[in-house]
Amino acid sequence: MEVKLWNDKREREMYDNFAELYAIIKATEKLEKAYVRDIISPSEYETECQKLIAHFKTLASALKDTVPSIERFADTYKMDCPAAINRLVISGVPATVEHRAAAATMADPKIVAECTTNFITAMDVLKLNMVAVDQVHPVLSELSASLNKFAVLPPDFEGKTKMREWLSRLSKMSAADELTEQQARQLLFDLDSSFNSFMAALPNSGT
Repeated sequence: MEVKLWNDKREREMYDNFAELYAIIKATEKLEKAYVRDIISPSEYETECQKLIAHFKTLASALKDTVPSIERFADTYKMDCPAAINRLVISGVPATVEHRAAAATMADPKIVAECTTNFITAMDVLKLNMVAVDQVHPVLSELSASLNKFAVLPPDFEGKTKMREWLSRLSKMSAADELTEQQARQLLFDLDSSFNSFMAALPNSGT
């Protein structure tokens, strides 16, 4: 015996929308978990999440009379999707967007200026052929300290790791020792590369 879930076309459309809403919530929950576990890249996550949020907003608007509460809908169908509810209902934007906004608030202009100045100073020291350990070590130490104060940068940021490596190398040398031409060239290259990465890491840079 066939059991109909609806009595007319309008009721059928309502149940179709319920099914779509259910699917969006479930898909968002899976996406959030995949992002947290680094299964997908931030860019892939953001693209897919924006699509799901857009679909959700359209559908939620259409269902506002029949589904006044998304949380209640999730409870009714025993969905257990807290991450999806947070993303779709409470936040309304991808986690990557939230992180960028948080980073922007941590980007203290004074620290940005300090890091930039220290990068330029370190590169100028080498360009002026000041390559003795007691000339290079202090400027790299200041640069490393300023980068560590900048909360936006992750611990494995290129500039941080490179400066640690160079400081470790210099600490094993005598104060009067000088970098070879090859070492000075490599350090200048590392500084330039790190500075470019630093500028790219600044919130809203290039956007």
